[in-house]
Amino acid sequence: MIHVAILGAGIGKLHLDGFRALPNRFNVAAVCDLDTERAEMLREAGEDFKVLSDVAEVMADPEINLIDICLPPHLHVDIAIQALQAGKDVICEKPLGRSLAEVDRLRAAIDQFGCQVFPVFQYRYGLATAQLAALQAAGLTGRALVASAETHWNREGDYYATPWRGTWKGESGGALLGHAIHAHDLLCNLFGPVAQVSAMTDTLVNDIEVEDCATVSMRMENGALASSSVTLGAAPDTSRLKLCFAGLTAQSGSLPYAPAQGKWTFTARGDTLQSDVDRVVQSVPETLGGFAGFLDAVADAMNGAGGREVTFEDGRRSIELVTALYTSAREGRLVRLPIDANDPLYGGWTPA
Repeated sequence: MIHVAILGAGIGKLHLDGFRALPNRFNVAAVCDLDTERAEMLREAGEDFKVLSDVAEVMADPEINLIDICLPPHLHVDIAIQALQAGKDVICEKPLGRSLAEVDRLRAAIDQFGCQVFPVFQYRYGLATAQLAALQAAGLTGRALVASAETHWNREGDYYATPWRGTWKGESGGALLGHAIHAHDLLCNLFGPVAQVSAMTDTLVNDIEVEDCATVSMRMENGALASSSVTLGAAPDTSRLKLCFAGLTAQSGSLPYAPAQGKWTFTARGDTLQSDVDRVVQSVPETLGGFAGFLDAVADAMNGAGGREVTFEDGRRSIELVTALYTSAREGRLVRLPIDANDPLYGGWTPA
């Protein structure tokens, strides 16, 4: 049994639901929030977790061995390092950090204290992605060719009523960092790491400091091409991916926050037989999706059976991609990855 403390009762509510789906793997021992009334409201009948307001009290609790960070971005790295120093593993909401320099400071703490950090990318988990993985393992997809991702959501004044949102100091970025980061992680996980990017960003929807619209072009390390369209001015909220391989095309539905849990279509092309595709797809059993699937993989990793979890390096790559995207958008040029310590935005993309 893994004993966990959730820091932050906002997005932490969705994490709590994920832990509730795995009662034989996790015990939520505490929820910590400066607003203890908000934290108390998360409690369901029969639950006896502590409600706390002091992070130091959480870190000092010897029972707790996993800290789940659901706090504003500017707190992520410092709180994660505190947890590592206390000998606890960490789950960290996106973004993992506000710069590659911050994330590399976190990596040094991981090396020093020997605990694990699991960035939150729950979009990876669901029946659809398990089916695509099975098709890849069966050799039916073939070479990756072209892909597209859409993050078309709606965020208006009520969303930005939270003071830290929409600001460089508090949110640390806009739609690329806080919204499309999930679609980009999923795209990279399914289609291959990014080799070079070109991006344009703008603030077209809301009166905020950070971007709320973007277009992105990518070339992957395997030579495939991908594009991403991002806006916070859509109606309704939808997320969509289409991945064209030599042997088949995979297309998601439009569920905005759990694309892998919707129904995907897998259509054969070339020498691939649709009957073979259908046979593999139908053979994949139901699997945990979303936060529950993510947390189940975390539990496996903490118990020595890793392989399905989101790793620290996955989280670092997401921040490297964001760094490249902001560099490209600001300088109007193609940017190649990896980003080294001499890059002007290695230390952060937040304007001075």
